[in-house]
Amino acid sequence: MTGGNTLFQELQHQDRDHVWHPYAASPPDSEIYPVVSAEGVRLTLADGRQLIDGMASWWCAIHGYNHPLLNRAVEEQLGKMSHVMFGGLTHPAAVKLARLLVKLTPEPLSRVFFSDSGSVSVEVALKMAIQFWQASGKADKQKIVALRSGYHGDTFGAMSVCDPVTGMHHLFGDVLSKQHFVTAPKCPFDGNCPESDMAEMADLLSLHHQEIAAVIVEPVVQGAGGMRFYSPDYLRKLRALCDAFDVLLIFDEIATGFGRTGKLFALEHAEVTPDILCLGKALTGGYMTLAATLCSDHIAEVINSSEAGAFMHGPTFMANPLACATAIASIELLLSQPWTRTVQRLNLQLEQGLSPARKLPGVSDVRTLGAIGVIELREPVNMASIQPMFVERGVWIRPFGKLVYTMPPYIINEQDLAGLTAAMVEVVAAL
Repeated sequence: MTGGNTLFQELQHQDRDHVWHPYAASPPDSEIYPVVSAEGVRLTLADGRQLIDGMASWWCAIHGYNHPLLNRAVEEQLGKMSHVMFGGLTHPAAVKLARLLVKLTPEPLSRVFFSDSGSVSVEVALKMAIQFWQASGKADKQKIVALRSGYHGDTFGAMSVCDPVTGMHHLFGDVLSKQHFVTAPKCPFDGNCPESDMAEMADLLSLHHQEIAAVIVEPVVQGAGGMRFYSPDYLRKLRALCDAFDVLLIFDEIATGFGRTGKLFALEHAEVTPDILCLGKALTGGYMTLAATLCSDHIAEVINSSEAGAFMHGPTFMANPLACATAIASIELLLSQPWTRTVQRLNLQLEQGLSPARKLPGVSDVRTLGAIGVIELREPVNMASIQPMFVERGVWIRPFGKLVYTMPPYIINEQDLAGLTAAMVEVVAAL
């Protein structure tokens, strides 16, 4: 253990000297924990301690870590080629993955544009919408409508449609494109959406539809903007409004895709199809970065008729063969299992395990949906003090703002999930 402690400390010190972590000072003002291996749902730290991962590596490692089937997919593709440019070339893994995504998503989504990350898939969606209207002879339609409390990524276009007040990007407000924002729906997940929840959106589209290219929303679950759940009925009424005012509808399913809400895609709760769909995170089972933006043949045909004659975007690592092969294996693995029953089991246990937190004085809400469990506090947490409290209990939970939440890998067993929820309640009680 002495050797492990030495390695742990060495990695920490070297990290502090050179590495800049997300949403953190450099050097960091809270402890960083070096991970040297991962297996199943457990992360092994450099000093030998093991943590049950309640975050699924920011919601993407749905099959856990070091899965033999996903490992094999990477190894087999690596033996053929690790990468090839996608300009003018294609490869079997990209073609197969595109066909699979088209099969799994609703009509008329039939065209797949691959990119490197969720944020970039949102950039692609926004550019796709704007270029569509330019090619349609309506070049004034350049603005985007988004919901408050929404989050869509960290690149400039994506930041422009994140909540400009409560979001993480207000420091860049003066340089971002100015978009339209409406109040997030208040209707609960299991209720209908009253007209009062739609009035602001309806008024905005009525007044400004000539300049609006698209509305972008996270269907049913607003993720990093607050872990808020809302009624699928809102999506049905939003679809009707977009159709009425000739505005495209974009669904950002980067966080919700591939079973997290209890449906393969969150849009299935409402039985609504967007014009453009963004996927990412769990697409590769958390093995490597890959995202996809889907649209209809109609949108592609209109863009093709534009002055450019093509969609003007092209990431260097677009449709990386290793990532595509892994995504195919991850999706096939998910679909080969009774994943809906698994997510239902996780939801039931999350509800039971987190319900004691409802009685704690500092808690404003406890909510669950699918494989998502949230304790919302009345005051923001202090990350420097709360993170070690979870590590001491042998779990990895990464709160933010007022939220202590978990999105565990689907493979987590009842005992480990009970340990996660118990630790969440204990730490919140200790606050």
